[in-house]
Parts: sequence; structure tokens; C-alpha cells
Amino acid sequence: MWRRTVLIAISIFGCSFLQVNHVFAQADQLALPEIRGAKAAASKVKESAKKLILPGESFLIEGRPAFILTPAGDPPKGLRPWIFYAPTLEGYPDEHEKWMHEQFLAAGISVAGIDVGEGYGSPQGRQLFTAFYNEMTKNRGFAHRPCLLGRSRGGLWVSSWACENAEKVSGIAGIYPVFDFRTYPGIATAAPAYGVTADQLAERIQEFNPIEQISKLAKAKVPALFIHGDEDTIVPIKENSAEFVARYRAANAEALVILIVAKGQGHNFWEGFFRCQELIDFSIEHARQGAAN
Repeated sequence: MWRRTVLIAISIFGCSFLQVNHVFAQADQLALPEIRGAKAAASKVKESAKKLILPGESFLIEGRPAFILTPAGDPPKGLRPWIFYAPTLEGYPDEHEKWMHEQFLAAGISVAGIDVGEGYGSPQGRQLFTAFYNEMTKNRGFAHRPCLLGRSRGGLWVSSWACENAEKVSGIAGIYPVFDFRTYPGIATAAPAYGVTADQLAERIQEFNPIEQISKLAKAKVPALFIHGDEDTIVPIKENSAEFVARYRAANAEALVILIVAKGQGHNFWEGFFRCQELIDFSIEHARQGAAN
């Protein structure tokens, strides 16, 4: 009898305990929606926050981190000149580039970009570029023809987008830029970003590889300037920057492109890459032209 009474008591207590827990769970789900909204907003802010090397703003475009480095003082009258930078991966732009970007800002030129992930010039990456471009030009008062600047793999990003949007580009600058994804990152690594197998990407080189589309830029008379080391084994100059020049030459547009060869330099942090006055002057000049026209 005693044992039976205890079991009944435990059973009753167990039901009561579960009911109380259920009530608290419902309260957590139904009450204080503003707290849940605040948590979600805080999470979104944290996600969009990008560490910047200079004053500016970070935000999200289609769920992807984006940034603008902003010159000091009041914005200029009319459309704002800017440099469309890549690759905007985590950690980029980095401290090695800081002095260069300071020169852009001092000249009144904003620097901006969007993180498209390891897109390697893929259609999806280009769509995100376009979404970011639209945000900058339609909602934020920036010029319709920025100067593009691609460092290393960023060359794939800017050249692939430029070839589809030559009328929206005032110029292209590059620091040891990649234009041929066969050299970096290689077809096998690039293929997933394009949504195809390595064999399928190899079969569609003419369609997808940015270097095969460079003649479109030459035809549109888009000026370009690159600095590239002649001992670069990661992004060989011959197949990338020099081949870009060759494509312009074949289109009778060689006068529009300048290649500065950094003797004895590879794919590294040599200061001369990031303090190249010719590249800085070129980028400023064409960013301003893009805002004036």
C-alpha cells in the first residue's frame, strides 16, 4: 500500500513538473518578441561587421559582407568617385595596402567592395558584383563608372564582371592579378564555384575563363594598368598580365594598357606593389573620369 501510494505521488508530481516546464517553454516562445528581434538584429550586425583598415562602413548586400572606405569631410557635389576593389575576402583590404588606400581617400576617392566568397569570376560572383554596383550607384550616390582594382585572385573578380559590363567601367588596375583561372586556382578548384565538374569547365574555357573575354574590354577601349613580378610562380605574369596585354595588342588597343614589371619579385608583400605611384595615379584619374562623365 505504501509503495503504491509513493508511485501515485511520483506520477502526479511528474505530470505537474512537465506541465510547468511546458508553460515556461510557451512563455519563452510567445512572450517578449522584441527581445528575440533584438537578438536577431544583433546577430545580423555582427555578421555584417567587417574589420576595416580605415574609416568607413560595413553592411550586407544579399547576405554578403560589403564595405566602403570613405574620404574625410563632406562628400563632393554630384556623383561620388570610387574604386571597386577585390578580393573583399575576410582580412582584405589588408594592412599592406593601407598606405595605398590612404592616398585614394586623400584624393577624395572612396574604395568599396563586396565579399563574393571564392567565386573565381563565376556567374554567381558576377551577380553579387552587380547587386553591389546597383546599391552604390542607385542608392548611395556613387558614379556609374568606377575604376576597378583587383589584387591577385581579385583580378578574376573584376575582369569577369568588367567583360560583361564594359560600359560601366572607367579603368582596370591590378596588383599581380589573375586573369586565367587555369593558372590559379586551377580548373579543379575553380569548377565548384562555376557549378560544373572540372571536365565540364575545361570544355567551356572559352565561355567562362576571363582571359578569353578580354577582347571585349579592348573593343570598348577600357584602359588598364598592372604591376606584376617577373618571378611570380603562383600567378605567372606570362599567362596573366602579359597575356592581357597580348589580347589588347591583337585588338589594336595596346596603347590603352600599361604593364609594370617588378624585376625579381614574386607573389609577395613587397612594398613596391602597394606604393606604386603609377597605379595610384591611374586609379585616381580614372575614378574621377568615371564620376565626371
